[in-house]
Amino acid sequence: MGKKRIIAKTEQELLKETEERETVLRKAVRAGEKQKTARTENGRVYIQSTYNNTIITITDINGNILAWSSSGSVGFKGPKKATPFAASRIVESLMEKIRKIGIRQVSVFVKGVGSGREAAIRAFIGQGLEINSIKDFTPIPHNGCRPPKVRRV
Repeated sequence: MGKKRIIAKTEQELLKETEERETVLRKAVRAGEKQKTARTENGRVYIQSTYNNTIITITDINGNILAWSSSGSVGFKGPKKATPFAASRIVESLMEKIRKIGIRQVSVFVKGVGSGREAAIRAFIGQGLEINSIKDFTPIPHNGCRPPKVRRV
């Protein structure tokens, strides 16, 4: 296969590469800061509540995610993740994240059949958010699954 040549870079080339990387990182950090500090009055809250977990996402009107949290990220494990208490703790952690953004009015979209649905909505009201509307878009089967064949004995 032949000998492999190792190309050694000079110190000037290495300095140029590191400067380019640093400028790219600075631009990315500045863009992230601008996006997070943008204040908005209205937002949307998506609550996904299943038998095993509760996940809450807060977005702006355009659908850009501002903050999210789940019962697992708050610290609950196992069957405690799907409890109403866990849902209220999720809301508290989310409100700490979005205090700087200044959201006051939200529309709530609920999905799922878990026990954290109502508890999360009540916790948002308790934290001082004004709820404009609550919509439930839990998927419902129109005709269900195909039933099994008739058993022949």
